[in-house]
Amino acid sequence: MENEHERPTTFFRFEDLRIYHKALEYVDWVYLMAKNTKDDPFMKTFFDRFLTSANGIALNIAEGSSRNKSQFVYYLKMAKSSVRECVVLSTVAQSRAFITAAAYDDSKNHLMEMTKMIGALIGSLQRSVKPGELDDDDSME
Repeated sequence: MENEHERPTTFFRFEDLRIYHKALEYVDWVYLMAKNTKDDPFMKTFFDRFLTSANGIALNIAEGSSRNKSQFVYYLKMAKSSVRECVVLSTVAQSRAFITAAAYDDSKNHLMEMTKMIGALIGSLQRSVKPGELDDDDSME
């Protein structure tokens, strides 16, 4: 009998990462904010950029997970760069009244949480790599 608390293992290991799912939640949040911009071409262009940055978080996590540990760390740092882009875009969106102050706070809290999670994952990966170790065979998939 299967333990109901155990999830089946996925083929793609990044799908087991909590940070990946947090990143997807953030993409959904940005889509929700962008859904009413169809009539304003400037806002549509702005939110297209915002969506690109938000998607970059999840995409870098997924891409890096198939690499060796040191390369995964590199891609996680790229994901953190996408988080920082989203911080700037959130600030601009609030200052231009594209989003409310409450939505800005929601975005900022989500982004801070993801930054901490990515940082913890980077730290964990860096501790597991021995100095000078060639970890070409340490693929995450």
